[in-house]
Amino acid sequence: MSDIRPYRVAVPESRLDDLRRRLRATRWAPDPPGTGWSRGVPTAYLRRLAAYWADGYDWRRHEADLNAHPQFVTEIDGTAVHFLHERSANPGAVPLVLLHGWPGSVADFHTLIGALRDAFHLVVPSLPGFGFPGPPPEPGWTDERTARALNELMRRLGYAEYGVHGGDVGAFVAPRMGMDAPDRVRGVHVNALVTVPGDDEDVEALDAADRERLEAMRRWQENEGAYLRVQGTSPQTLAHAHHDSPAGLLAWFAERYRDLSGTADLPDDALGRDAVLTDVSVYWFTGTAGSAAHSYYERFHDQGEPAGRSPVPTAVAVFPTDHAVRPFAERANTVVRWTEFGRGGHFPALEAPDLLAADLRAFFLDQIFGRPR
Repeated sequence: MSDIRPYRVAVPESRLDDLRRRLRATRWAPDPPGTGWSRGVPTAYLRRLAAYWADGYDWRRHEADLNAHPQFVTEIDGTAVHFLHERSANPGAVPLVLLHGWPGSVADFHTLIGALRDAFHLVVPSLPGFGFPGPPPEPGWTDERTARALNELMRRLGYAEYGVHGGDVGAFVAPRMGMDAPDRVRGVHVNALVTVPGDDEDVEALDAADRERLEAMRRWQENEGAYLRVQGTSPQTLAHAHHDSPAGLLAWFAERYRDLSGTADLPDDALGRDAVLTDVSVYWFTGTAGSAAHSYYERFHDQGEPAGRSPVPTAVAVFPTDHAVRPFAERANTVVRWTEFGRGGHFPALEAPDLLAADLRAFFLDQIFGRPR
Protein backbone atom coordinates (compact mmCIF):
# COMPACT_ATOMS: atom_id res chain seq x y z
CA MET A 1 0.00 0.00 0.00
CA SER A 2 3.01 2.33 0.29
CA ASP A 3 2.80 3.23 -3.40
CA ILE A 4 -0.76 4.54 -3.02
CA ARG A 5 -0.61 8.21 -2.03
CA PRO A 6 -3.35 10.57 -0.86
CA TYR A 7 -4.44 13.13 -3.44
CA ARG A 8 -6.28 16.42 -3.13
CA VAL A 9 -7.60 18.66 -5.88
CA ALA A 10 -6.13 22.15 -5.44
CA VAL A 11 -6.23 24.34 -8.55
CA PRO A 12 -4.01 27.42 -8.02
CA GLU A 13 -5.84 30.73 -8.00
CA SER A 14 -3.60 31.87 -10.86
CA ARG A 15 -5.16 29.16 -13.06
CA LEU A 16 -8.65 30.42 -12.23
CA ASP A 17 -7.60 33.96 -13.07
CA ASP A 18 -6.13 32.77 -16.38
CA LEU A 19 -9.37 30.96 -17.25
CA ARG A 20 -11.45 34.06 -16.59
CA ARG A 21 -9.08 36.22 -18.63
CA ARG A 22 -9.25 33.85 -21.59
CA LEU A 23 -13.03 33.61 -21.47
CA ARG A 24 -13.46 37.39 -21.34
CA ALA A 25 -11.07 37.83 -24.27
CA THR A 26 -12.79 35.25 -26.52
CA ARG A 27 -13.09 36.23 -30.17
CA TRP A 28 -16.65 35.11 -30.86
CA ALA A 29 -17.61 33.59 -34.21
CA PRO A 30 -20.54 35.19 -36.05
CA ASP A 31 -23.65 33.03 -36.49
CA PRO A 32 -25.19 32.38 -39.92
CA PRO A 33 -28.64 34.01 -39.59
CA GLY A 34 -31.54 31.76 -38.65
CA THR A 35 -29.57 28.52 -38.23
CA GLY A 36 -30.09 27.92 -34.50
CA TRP A 37 -28.47 24.63 -33.42
CA SER A 38 -28.70 23.07 -36.90
CA ARG A 39 -25.01 23.77 -37.68
CA GLY A 40 -23.52 23.56 -34.22
CA VAL A 41 -23.54 25.55 -30.98
CA PRO A 42 -25.08 29.03 -31.43
CA THR A 43 -22.85 31.90 -30.39
CA ALA A 44 -25.49 33.58 -28.21
CA TYR A 45 -25.95 30.42 -26.13
CA LEU A 46 -22.22 29.82 -25.83
CA ARG A 47 -21.57 33.41 -24.77
CA ARG A 48 -24.12 33.10 -21.96
CA LEU A 49 -22.63 29.84 -20.74
CA ALA A 50 -19.06 31.17 -20.96
CA ALA A 51 -20.06 34.34 -19.08
CA TYR A 52 -21.45 32.23 -16.28
CA TRP A 53 -18.30 30.09 -16.25
CA ALA A 54 -16.19 33.24 -15.88
CA ASP A 55 -18.28 35.20 -13.39
CA GLY A 56 -20.95 32.97 -11.81
CA TYR A 57 -19.71 29.40 -11.57
CA ASP A 58 -17.96 28.57 -8.28
CA TRP A 59 -15.15 26.10 -8.98
CA ARG A 60 -14.09 26.11 -5.34
CA ARG A 61 -17.46 24.71 -4.27
CA HIS A 62 -17.22 21.83 -6.70
CA GLU A 63 -13.56 21.31 -5.87
CA ALA A 64 -14.68 20.91 -2.24
CA ASP A 65 -17.28 18.33 -3.35
CA LEU A 66 -14.50 16.32 -4.98
CA ASN A 67 -12.29 16.66 -1.92
CA ALA A 68 -15.13 15.43 0.29
CA HIS A 69 -14.32 11.97 -1.09
CA PRO A 70 -11.07 10.24 -0.10
CA GLN A 71 -8.79 10.44 -3.16
CA PHE A 72 -5.56 8.72 -4.03
CA VAL A 73 -3.05 8.28 -6.83
CA THR A 74 -0.77 5.37 -7.68
CA GLU A 75 1.55 4.63 -10.58
CA ILE A 76 0.51 1.70 -12.77
CA ASP A 77 2.16 0.74 -16.05
CA GLY A 78 4.09 3.98 -16.19
CA THR A 79 1.28 6.44 -15.54
CA ALA A 80 -0.36 7.97 -12.47
CA VAL A 81 -3.87 6.62 -11.86
CA HIS A 82 -6.18 8.80 -9.78
CA PHE A 83 -9.21 7.40 -7.97
CA LEU A 84 -11.82 8.09 -5.32
CA HIS A 85 -12.18 5.37 -2.69
CA GLU A 86 -15.29 5.39 -0.52
CA ARG A 87 -15.30 2.43 1.86
CA SER A 88 -18.68 1.53 3.29
CA ALA A 89 -19.30 1.10 7.00
CA ASN A 90 -21.33 -2.00 6.10
CA PRO A 91 -19.24 -5.13 6.86
CA GLY A 92 -21.01 -6.99 4.07
CA ALA A 93 -20.47 -4.28 1.46
CA VAL A 94 -19.70 -5.28 -2.13
CA PRO A 95 -16.64 -3.77 -3.87
CA LEU A 96 -17.75 -1.90 -7.00
CA VAL A 97 -15.77 0.04 -9.61
CA LEU A 98 -17.56 2.99 -11.27
CA LEU A 99 -16.16 4.06 -14.65
CA HIS A 100 -17.08 7.38 -16.25
CA GLY A 101 -17.18 8.14 -19.96
CA TRP A 102 -16.43 11.10 -22.21
CA PRO A 103 -17.04 14.00 -21.86
CA GLY A 104 -17.27 13.04 -18.21
CA SER A 105 -15.16 12.64 -15.10
CA VAL A 106 -15.26 11.24 -11.57
CA ALA A 107 -17.31 14.33 -10.63
CA ASP A 108 -20.30 12.78 -12.43
CA PHE A 109 -20.66 10.19 -9.68
CA HIS A 110 -20.98 12.55 -6.69
CA THR A 111 -24.73 11.90 -6.24
CA LEU A 112 -24.47 8.20 -7.08
CA ILE A 113 -21.75 7.67 -4.47
CA GLY A 114 -24.07 9.03 -1.81
CA ALA A 115 -26.82 6.66 -2.96
CA LEU A 116 -24.62 3.53 -2.94
CA ARG A 117 -22.04 3.74 -0.18
CA ASP A 118 -24.34 2.11 2.38
CA ALA A 119 -23.96 -1.18 0.49
CA PHE A 120 -20.83 -0.85 -1.66
CA HIS A 121 -17.13 -0.13 -1.27
CA LEU A 122 -16.77 2.29 -4.19
CA VAL A 123 -13.64 2.74 -6.29
CA VAL A 124 -14.06 5.53 -8.85
CA PRO A 125 -11.01 5.94 -11.10
CA SER A 126 -10.22 8.73 -13.50
CA LEU A 127 -9.61 6.83 -16.73
CA PRO A 128 -5.97 7.43 -17.72
CA GLY A 129 -5.88 10.64 -19.76
CA PHE A 130 -9.33 11.80 -18.61
CA GLY A 131 -8.85 14.40 -15.90
CA PHE A 132 -6.80 13.96 -12.76
CA PRO A 133 -3.89 13.98 -12.31
CA GLY A 134 -3.09 14.85 -15.96
CA PRO A 135 -2.18 13.31 -19.32
CA PRO A 136 -0.29 10.00 -19.47
CA PRO A 137 3.40 10.38 -20.37
CA GLU A 138 3.03 8.26 -23.52
CA PRO A 139 0.37 7.15 -26.03
CA GLY A 140 -0.92 3.60 -26.31
CA TRP A 141 -3.62 3.63 -23.65
CA THR A 142 -6.06 1.27 -25.33
CA ASP A 143 -9.19 -0.06 -23.64
CA GLU A 144 -7.34 -3.32 -22.95
CA ARG A 145 -4.37 -1.56 -21.33
CA THR A 146 -6.70 0.56 -19.22
CA ALA A 147 -8.62 -2.54 -18.12
CA ARG A 148 -5.42 -4.27 -17.02
CA ALA A 149 -4.34 -1.19 -15.06
CA LEU A 150 -7.66 -0.93 -13.25
CA ASN A 151 -7.65 -4.61 -12.33
CA GLU A 152 -4.17 -4.05 -10.94
CA LEU A 153 -5.55 -1.12 -8.95
CA MET A 154 -8.18 -3.36 -7.39
CA ARG A 155 -5.50 -5.94 -6.56
CA ARG A 156 -3.45 -3.26 -4.80
CA LEU A 157 -6.50 -2.22 -2.81
CA GLY A 158 -6.93 -5.80 -1.62
CA TYR A 159 -10.20 -6.65 -3.37
CA ALA A 160 -10.26 -10.31 -4.43
CA GLU A 161 -13.70 -10.07 -6.06
CA TYR A 162 -15.67 -7.08 -7.26
CA GLY A 163 -18.18 -5.72 -9.75
CA VAL A 164 -17.62 -3.13 -12.45
CA HIS A 165 -20.00 -0.54 -13.88
CA GLY A 166 -19.21 1.65 -16.88
CA GLY A 167 -20.97 3.98 -19.29
CA ASP A 168 -19.86 5.38 -22.66
CA VAL A 169 -16.05 4.89 -22.74
CA GLY A 170 -16.50 3.06 -19.44
CA ALA A 171 -18.77 0.61 -21.27
CA PHE A 172 -15.80 -0.33 -23.48
CA VAL A 173 -13.42 -0.70 -20.54
CA ALA A 174 -15.71 -2.54 -18.09
CA PRO A 175 -16.20 -5.70 -20.23
CA ARG A 176 -12.45 -5.70 -20.93
CA MET A 177 -11.82 -5.78 -17.19
CA GLY A 178 -14.00 -8.86 -17.02
CA MET A 179 -12.13 -10.55 -19.86
CA ASP A 180 -8.78 -9.67 -18.30
CA ALA A 181 -9.70 -11.04 -14.85
CA PRO A 182 -12.80 -13.27 -15.10
CA ASP A 183 -11.90 -14.98 -11.83
CA ARG A 184 -12.07 -11.66 -9.97
CA VAL A 185 -14.68 -9.57 -11.80
CA ARG A 186 -17.95 -11.16 -10.68
CA GLY A 187 -20.24 -9.02 -12.78
CA VAL A 188 -20.24 -6.18 -15.31
CA HIS A 189 -22.96 -3.54 -15.58
CA VAL A 190 -23.01 -1.08 -18.51
CA ASN A 191 -25.06 1.73 -19.95
CA ALA A 192 -24.63 3.52 -23.28
CA LEU A 193 -23.29 0.24 -24.69
CA VAL A 194 -22.31 0.43 -28.35
CA THR A 195 -23.43 -2.60 -30.34
CA VAL A 196 -22.83 -3.14 -34.04
CA PRO A 197 -23.97 -5.94 -36.36
CA GLY A 198 -21.46 -8.51 -37.51
CA ASP A 199 -20.64 -9.02 -41.17
CA ASP A 200 -22.96 -12.03 -41.34
CA GLU A 201 -25.72 -10.54 -39.18
CA ASP A 202 -29.29 -11.03 -40.43
CA VAL A 203 -30.63 -7.58 -39.65
CA GLU A 204 -34.05 -8.48 -41.03
CA ALA A 205 -34.38 -11.13 -38.32
CA LEU A 206 -34.41 -8.44 -35.64
CA ASP A 207 -37.73 -7.44 -34.13
CA ALA A 208 -39.20 -4.05 -34.95
CA ALA A 209 -37.88 -2.34 -31.81
CA ASP A 210 -34.32 -3.53 -32.44
CA ARG A 211 -34.48 -2.53 -36.11
CA GLU A 212 -35.56 0.96 -35.04
CA ARG A 213 -32.70 1.15 -32.54
CA LEU A 214 -30.23 0.15 -35.23
CA GLU A 215 -31.67 2.74 -37.60
CA ALA A 216 -31.53 5.38 -34.83
CA MET A 217 -27.86 4.53 -34.34
CA ARG A 218 -27.21 5.02 -38.06
CA ARG A 219 -29.04 8.37 -38.04
CA TRP A 220 -27.01 9.47 -35.03
CA GLN A 221 -23.74 8.50 -36.72
CA GLU A 222 -24.71 10.44 -39.84
CA ASN A 223 -26.05 13.57 -38.15
CA GLU A 224 -24.24 13.85 -34.80
CA GLY A 225 -21.31 11.46 -34.75
CA ALA A 226 -18.69 13.48 -36.64
CA TYR A 227 -16.74 14.08 -33.41
CA LEU A 228 -15.93 10.34 -33.33
CA ARG A 229 -14.15 10.59 -36.67
CA VAL A 230 -12.29 13.76 -35.68
CA GLN A 231 -11.08 12.37 -32.35
CA GLY A 232 -10.41 8.96 -33.88
CA THR A 233 -8.29 10.29 -36.75
CA SER A 234 -6.83 13.72 -35.87
CA PRO A 235 -6.91 14.12 -32.07
CA GLN A 236 -3.76 16.21 -31.90
CA THR A 237 -5.09 18.80 -34.33
CA LEU A 238 -8.14 19.20 -32.10
CA ALA A 239 -5.96 19.23 -28.98
CA HIS A 240 -4.25 22.47 -29.99
CA ALA A 241 -7.56 24.35 -30.07
CA HIS A 242 -8.92 22.80 -26.88
CA HIS A 243 -5.72 23.33 -24.90
CA ASP A 244 -5.65 27.03 -25.77
CA SER A 245 -9.30 28.11 -25.89
CA PRO A 246 -11.68 27.40 -23.01
CA ALA A 247 -14.59 28.72 -25.12
CA GLY A 248 -13.71 26.25 -27.87
CA LEU A 249 -13.51 23.39 -25.38
CA LEU A 250 -16.83 24.45 -23.87
CA ALA A 251 -18.52 24.46 -27.28
CA TRP A 252 -17.21 20.96 -28.10
CA PHE A 253 -18.43 19.54 -24.79
CA ALA A 254 -21.74 21.41 -24.75
CA GLU A 255 -22.73 20.02 -28.14
CA ARG A 256 -21.98 16.47 -26.98
CA TYR A 257 -24.08 16.93 -23.86
CA ARG A 258 -26.98 18.32 -25.89
CA ASP A 259 -26.84 15.56 -28.51
CA LEU A 260 -26.55 12.70 -26.04
CA SER A 261 -28.72 13.73 -23.09
CA GLY A 262 -32.32 12.67 -23.12
CA THR A 263 -34.29 15.15 -21.05
CA ALA A 264 -34.03 18.67 -22.48
CA ASP A 265 -33.10 20.82 -25.47
CA LEU A 266 -30.17 22.52 -23.75
CA PRO A 267 -27.31 20.69 -22.00
CA ASP A 268 -27.52 22.87 -18.90
CA ASP A 269 -31.25 22.10 -18.60
CA ALA A 270 -30.66 18.34 -18.95
CA LEU A 271 -27.70 17.92 -16.65
CA GLY A 272 -27.44 21.14 -14.70
CA ARG A 273 -25.27 24.05 -15.75
CA ASP A 274 -22.79 23.47 -12.95
CA ALA A 275 -22.42 19.77 -13.76
CA VAL A 276 -21.52 20.62 -17.36
CA LEU A 277 -19.02 23.26 -16.28
CA THR A 278 -17.45 21.05 -13.62
CA ASP A 279 -16.58 18.42 -16.21
CA VAL A 280 -15.27 21.03 -18.65
CA SER A 281 -13.25 22.60 -15.83
CA VAL A 282 -11.70 19.26 -14.90
CA TYR A 283 -10.44 18.78 -18.45
CA TRP A 284 -9.31 22.42 -18.70
CA PHE A 285 -7.37 22.52 -15.45
CA THR A 286 -5.74 19.10 -16.01
CA GLY A 287 -4.94 19.74 -19.68
CA THR A 288 -6.47 16.39 -20.69
CA ALA A 289 -8.86 17.35 -23.49
CA GLY A 290 -6.21 16.20 -25.94
CA SER A 291 -5.27 12.94 -24.21
CA ALA A 292 -8.97 12.03 -23.85
CA ALA A 293 -9.44 12.62 -27.59
CA HIS A 294 -6.40 10.42 -28.26
CA SER A 295 -8.20 7.52 -26.57
CA TYR A 296 -10.54 7.44 -29.58
CA TYR A 297 -7.53 7.21 -31.91
CA GLU A 298 -6.28 4.27 -29.84
CA ARG A 299 -9.65 2.52 -30.16
CA PHE A 300 -9.85 3.14 -33.93
CA HIS A 301 -6.28 1.90 -34.50
CA ASP A 302 -5.94 -0.87 -31.91
CA GLN A 303 -4.08 -3.74 -33.57
CA GLY A 304 -4.42 -6.09 -30.60
CA GLU A 305 -6.30 -9.35 -30.55
CA PRO A 306 -10.09 -9.13 -31.00
CA ALA A 307 -11.84 -8.85 -27.68
CA GLY A 308 -13.89 -12.03 -28.08
CA ARG A 309 -16.88 -12.81 -25.87
CA SER A 310 -16.82 -11.94 -22.19
CA PRO A 311 -17.73 -14.88 -19.93
CA VAL A 312 -18.65 -12.55 -17.05
CA PRO A 313 -22.36 -12.11 -16.20
CA THR A 314 -23.35 -8.77 -17.71
CA ALA A 315 -26.24 -6.39 -17.12
CA VAL A 316 -27.19 -3.80 -19.74
CA ALA A 317 -29.13 -0.70 -18.73
CA VAL A 318 -30.79 0.93 -21.75
CA PHE A 319 -31.85 4.54 -21.37
CA PRO A 320 -33.97 6.40 -23.96
CA THR A 321 -31.04 7.77 -25.99
CA ASP A 322 -29.12 4.46 -26.01
CA HIS A 323 -29.06 2.36 -29.16
CA ALA A 324 -28.01 -1.03 -27.78
CA VAL A 325 -29.42 -4.03 -29.64
CA ARG A 326 -29.65 -7.13 -27.47
CA PRO A 327 -28.74 -9.81 -30.05
CA PHE A 328 -25.58 -7.85 -30.93
CA ALA A 329 -24.77 -7.32 -27.24
CA GLU A 330 -25.15 -11.04 -26.54
CA ARG A 331 -22.62 -11.87 -29.22
CA ALA A 332 -19.92 -10.09 -27.21
CA ASN A 333 -21.22 -10.46 -23.64
CA THR A 334 -22.89 -13.00 -21.37
CA VAL A 335 -26.02 -10.91 -20.86
CA VAL A 336 -28.06 -12.00 -17.85
CA ARG A 337 -30.00 -8.78 -17.24
CA TRP A 338 -31.48 -6.27 -19.70
CA THR A 339 -33.37 -3.28 -18.33
CA GLU A 340 -35.03 -0.56 -20.41
CA PHE A 341 -35.91 2.78 -18.81
CA GLY A 342 -38.44 5.41 -19.79
CA ARG A 343 -36.45 8.44 -18.64
CA GLY A 344 -32.86 9.57 -18.46
CA GLY A 345 -30.27 9.58 -21.21
CA HIS A 346 -26.65 8.94 -22.01
CA PHE A 347 -25.50 10.34 -18.64
CA PRO A 348 -27.73 8.54 -16.10
CA ALA A 349 -25.44 9.25 -13.14
CA LEU A 350 -26.40 12.90 -13.70
CA GLU A 351 -29.81 12.58 -15.35
CA ALA A 352 -31.42 9.67 -13.47
CA PRO A 353 -29.16 8.61 -10.57
CA ASP A 354 -32.12 7.02 -8.75
CA LEU A 355 -32.79 4.63 -11.64
CA LEU A 356 -29.13 3.79 -12.11
CA ALA A 357 -28.58 3.18 -8.38
CA ALA A 358 -31.61 0.90 -8.17
CA ASP A 359 -30.45 -1.15 -11.17
CA LEU A 360 -26.93 -1.48 -9.75
CA ARG A 361 -28.35 -2.69 -6.45
CA ALA A 362 -30.68 -5.20 -8.12
CA PHE A 363 -27.91 -6.64 -10.26
CA PHE A 364 -24.92 -6.75 -7.94
CA LEU A 365 -26.63 -7.29 -4.59
CA ASP A 366 -29.48 -9.58 -5.67
CA GLN A 367 -28.18 -11.45 -8.71
CA ILE A 368 -24.40 -11.56 -8.36
CA PHE A 369 -23.36 -11.42 -4.70
CA GLY A 370 -26.62 -12.39 -3.01
CA ARG A 371 -26.38 -9.68 -0.38
CA PRO A 372 -29.25 -7.85 1.34
CA ARG A 373 -29.96 -4.36 0.01
